[in-house]
Amino acid sequence: MAAPATAPPPPSNLRRIVAASLVGTTVEWYDFFLYGSAAALVFNKLFFPESDPLVGTLLSFLTYAVGFAARPIGALVFGHYGDRLGRKKLLVLSLLMMGGATFAIGLMPTHATIGSAAPVLLTVLRLVQGFALGGEWGGAVLLVSEHGDAKRRGFWASWPQTGAPAGQLLATGVLSALTALMSDSAFGAWGWRIPFLLSGVLVILGLWIRLSVDESPVFKAALAQAEQRKAAAAPAEKMPLVAVLRHHWRDVLIAMGARMAENISYYVITAFILVYATTSADLSKQTALNAVLIASAVHFAVIPLWGALSDRVGRRPVYLVGAIGVALWMFPFFALIDSRSFGGLLLAVTVGLIFHGAMYAPQAAFFAEMFATRMRYSGASIGAQFSSVAAGAPAPLIATALLADFGSSTPISLYVIAAALVTVLAILCAKETRSRDLTDMEPDAGRQAADTAALPADARGV
Repeated sequence: MAAPATAPPPPSNLRRIVAASLVGTTVEWYDFFLYGSAAALVFNKLFFPESDPLVGTLLSFLTYAVGFAARPIGALVFGHYGDRLGRKKLLVLSLLMMGGATFAIGLMPTHATIGSAAPVLLTVLRLVQGFALGGEWGGAVLLVSEHGDAKRRGFWASWPQTGAPAGQLLATGVLSALTALMSDSAFGAWGWRIPFLLSGVLVILGLWIRLSVDESPVFKAALAQAEQRKAAAAPAEKMPLVAVLRHHWRDVLIAMGARMAENISYYVITAFILVYATTSADLSKQTALNAVLIASAVHFAVIPLWGALSDRVGRRPVYLVGAIGVALWMFPFFALIDSRSFGGLLLAVTVGLIFHGAMYAPQAAFFAEMFATRMRYSGASIGAQFSSVAAGAPAPLIATALLADFGSSTPISLYVIAAALVTVLAILCAKETRSRDLTDMEPDAGRQAADTAALPADARGV
């Protein structure tokens, strides 16, 4: 496709756009990961107290997985309106929904107070979280991708991706501090509510920054062209979902496959690890939380570096390094945890997240570059979120069930390796997108232009 034609925006404006996306995604991922950590540590006792401890953990992770089931619905709804109304409006809505649900969890009565209604209410709020997050990711990365310098799109678009480790860092840090300062009984009685209630403060901060940015100029141009077509009585645009499935179905499948190893490995490394380290390796909750905390800081630092590298060598090579690296690391990962030392646990999680970052960093630019402007929010969101139902949603659940059935980490390692093979195959089937121009308004516009240029002059009407 043609080389990027858009001029880079002023650095100050671009930094503001990046900050708005990063703060918003950090808040959203803080909310989401906070639930995952609480599911592993306390929800099994608070909401499923009559179950066997490991069964209670499975039920707790099941409510965790329910949030993923709502993600595709959020992707469809937010993608549709994001492609019709703009990125900014939908990002504000997703932030309010996510933060409101998390704050409400902090106020919820437990099983001891209202019985079986407690896990039902918990599941409903988890569905709201998943719905909001399903629409958040696509809009956040597109806002940066469509504003940014095309030559450094991989680097700039990777910053919203750092919202995941930043949210993990924040959530784990708050939980780690509370478990260090409070007794287990106090934390289980009321201390676990504090980090959920803090979400209200974070949402206000996120809204203040997010409301200060402008709509994507690429989307504005595409919307103006659509209005011109409408005024000229041209055929009406198809719904974004229909257009995606017609013109980009192959790209959607590639995006879904690309997310398998990235999604599954991440939740095994950061969520299931809290179960494995505290049960099979007999390490304390505090030790496991501290390891994830430090590793998340490293993860945050390496994501922009991987993103910058994808601008130099391409999205596909960097993504492949991550997928292959995660597959090769799985057996050493569990062997290091089984050493029952903090150093071994820290090394296992840190290296795992470094390899994960090689997939996660270029993903934002990679997915954005696959789709035309007026269907980009839908395409990127559908490709990213539909795969989460089969990948991230059941990952801690499957890993916990495998551990319960086999009493060994070997089946879990093979599970992640199988996901990595799917991802490698998807990336090998993908085309390199690094040089694509996001200002293309129509699907396959660049390819049509190239085909036209290759025709004889008389055939082109010259």
